[in-house]
Amino acid sequence: MEENETIEQDLPVSEELTAEEYEAKQDLLKRIQRTLNKIRPYIQSDGGDVELIDFKDGIVTVSMLGACAGCGMIDVTLNDGIQAILIDEVPEVKEVRIVNNSPFGYFY
Repeated sequence: MEENETIEQDLPVSEELTAEEYEAKQDLLKRIQRTLNKIRPYIQSDGGDVELIDFKDGIVTVSMLGACAGCGMIDVTLNDGIQAILIDEVPEVKEVRIVNNSPFGYFY
């Protein structure tokens, strides 16, 4: 995804948001996505990738793809890389969690 691309992220249906809350969450998701786009080339250079799944209550949920899925260094990549940079650049972020994806969907 290019840095200037917009993201078309569907918000969870269970959340009932006012127009202002919706816009605020979309802005936050765009800031998170821009930050992930800065990190992405380094992850891709090792054959992996990262996908933004959601943000709720200070927690960013991502999926690790490609070579990152099942890699023994995923904790280092997540904690020392992705989480550290997101917390530094997006003050609303408190934690980053990985979901495991499979052909049947995402598992937390």
